[in-house]
This record gives sequence, C-alpha cells and structure tokens, in this order.
Amino acid sequence: MINTMTSYRLIAADLPRSLARVSKEPLVQRETDYYLKNIKNVKSVDDFMKDTKLYNYVLKAFGLDSMAFAKAFIRKVLTEGVDDKESFANKLTDTRYKDLATAFNFAKYADKATSQPGALQPIADKYVRQTLEIETGQQNEGVRLALYFARKAPAITNAYEILGDKALLQVFQTTFSIPAAMSNMDIDRQAKMVEDKLDLADLKDPKKLDKLITRFTAMYEMNNPSTASSIPSMLFGGTSSIGIADSILTTLQSFKLGGR
Repeated sequence: MINTMTSYRLIAADLPRSLARVSKEPLVQRETDYYLKNIKNVKSVDDFMKDTKLYNYVLKAFGLDSMAFAKAFIRKVLTEGVDDKESFANKLTDTRYKDLATAFNFAKYADKATSQPGALQPIADKYVRQTLEIETGQQNEGVRLALYFARKAPAITNAYEILGDKALLQVFQTTFSIPAAMSNMDIDRQAKMVEDKLDLADLKDPKKLDKLITRFTAMYEMNNPSTASSIPSMLFGGTSSIGIADSILTTLQSFKLGGR
C-alpha cells in the first residue's frame, strides 16, 4: 500500500504509458472508435444532441458528464459559441464550457464545426485523460485531484477560475488548510484569499507547480490516512511492494507558511 504522494508521482512520472494503457481498454477503444467514425457526420447542434453516444463521450472528455442531463444548458453553450464576448459560455466562471464551445464552434463554422482539427483526435485524447483520472479517483481521490490540478493549473488566469471549479477549489483549500466554509464568504473576499496564498504565475512554472502539488498530496494524506492505495499496480500491472517512501511531516516542513 502506498500513499497519495507516491501514487501521484508514479503516474505523473510516466504519464504517456498510463494514458496508453487506458486508451487500449476495450470499452475506451469502442467508444473512441465510434466517436472518430461518426463525429464528422454531425452538422448541427441538433445532430450532436440527438446522438447520445457522441454527446456523452464529448461531455466526459471535458469533465462535464455530470451535466449531461442539462441539455438545454449545453445547447445554449454550443449555440452561442465563444466569438461574442457576451455569449453564454464566456459569461460562465467554469472555463470548461468555453473550452467545449471552442472545440465545437457551431456558431462560427456551422456544418463544418465537427471537421475542425480540434474536434477530432484532441477530443479522444481528452477522453482518455479523463478516464485515467476517473479510474485513479476510484482508488484514491487525492491522486485524481492532483492529476486534474496538474492538467488545469497552467491555464488558470485568475482566482475566480479556481473558485468556480469544485476540484480546483478543493485542492487549494486542502493545500493551505482552509476550511470549506470559506465558500460562504463574499466571492471577492474569497478571490483575495486565493491571491494572497497563491501566486498564479507560479502555476505556469513546472517546478513550482510540482512543489505545490507535492504539498497538496502530503496534506491530503494527512487528512485522509485511509486513502493509501495500490494505484500503480492497477495502472502498470503486477503487484507493487513500494511502501511509503516519503515522510509527510518532512515534506510539509519544507514549505514556508503561506505556500510561497
């Protein structure tokens, strides 16, 4: 059994191998083959909404599968696109909707939207990454959160993007020992707290981002000691005899208060 920090590092150290394994899972292969074969046949938002398999595949690829039921909401996102600053997607704090409308820009490209490069293999790659994160989360939620944060962090431009994403917010709160009750505060005060604790420019620096994620995984393990798991065995095959290689307390002591 290994801890959250070690599990994350083992996956992140050879991410291409982990992704390749997931892409070859029978269900993932079938879903991806269907997507790549049929998505170019979609010529409108209506076509997209009618094909449940394509619809669910795409939403999962963007981490929006929990919103699959909200078809009127998703339709509005896709119909209005992203070119107008006042469009629905551009007004939403959660940038995943803007990403979705950018990849499937029916407002701009009409019946050619699904033939654009960004609507093809990149969507399949996103789907595989999401599946990897979901699978790891079934073993250890802390590892899933760490993988998610590592993927999203470099593109974060303001504190509100963290506040508008439950997973990003959980990583932030866990890392800096901030109670979940902070969400009851005025949104601008919350944003100020994020900015005081975290230099957003650091998220674009791989070394500083890695240090932040190391702190998160250590804090997560401190708060959830029962989450030690066998994730590397699941990902790479065979059994693992790796124990807890790092002292969590030593890791935490390597950080200055405030996270800087």
